[in-house]
Amino acid sequence: MYDNPLGDSGSHSGSSTERSGKEAAHSASRKKRFKANALAACVALGLIVAAGPVGKAQTLTTLYTFCSGISCAEGEAPTAALVQGSDGNFYGTTGGGSLAAYPGTVFKISPSGTLTRLYSFCSQTNCADGAVLYAGVIKGSDGNFYGTTYGYITLPNNNTVGGPSVVFKITPAGTLTTLYSFCSNSACTDGWHTASGLVQGKDGNFYGTTAFYETMQTNGQLQQSAGTVFKITPSGALTTLYRFCQQSGCPDGAYPEGGLVEGSDG
Repeated sequence: MYDNPLGDSGSHSGSSTERSGKEAAHSASRKKRFKANALAACVALGLIVAAGPVGKAQTLTTLYTFCSGISCAEGEAPTAALVQGSDGNFYGTTGGGSLAAYPGTVFKISPSGTLTRLYSFCSQTNCADGAVLYAGVIKGSDGNFYGTTYGYITLPNNNTVGGPSVVFKITPAGTLTTLYSFCSNSACTDGWHTASGLVQGKDGNFYGTTAFYETMQTNGQLQQSAGTVFKITPSGALTTLYRFCQQSGCPDGAYPEGGLVEGSDG
């Protein structure tokens, strides 16, 4: 779908004609919620509650305020929760910052409030490492962290910026590996726009959702469809488990933005 997503100018000027009305509406709705959530998250993630026993006075401590510099190099607009690593530090993501348009970062923050930016997305040519994060990271059984990027977003000028939707692994030291890049075939049948995070199953694999995928119609035209559920191994082998809206009227649902949970039945 995106042979040269950013081109020489860093934008994809043809996106407005290539995307259906459904994705445009979906993207607009998500941007509005992103702005609202970003404001709330900038407050929420800057505040960690040190809670005492029930019934006693609670103490609120601001550990870190994002975008404290002119360039916002440490990131801004964190919209997801934190996860604590085996080292006792907390790990999270931001949706923007670091000078580029909405690239996103992964950061580490100590219990005392010392923040370290581990990685800035869109650091590779054509943002091959992905960009735009709505979800946080999870800690894998191997002690590394795993997450997703949402991918391209449409700016008010109708240009598309960012990078592909990817699944990534990052070590506590900040070494990032792109495990899988969605829309890996011309029809994007594997999906794109990973708005939610991952969950690790008992089998050691990771599971998640995409909001879109495409199918090839009998007339040779691409038709945009309504999301997938996927499985990916720690080494990056992806399997599409289910494609939504395969029935008339989409009784099975469409456009999943939330993640998955593993039930007690596996």
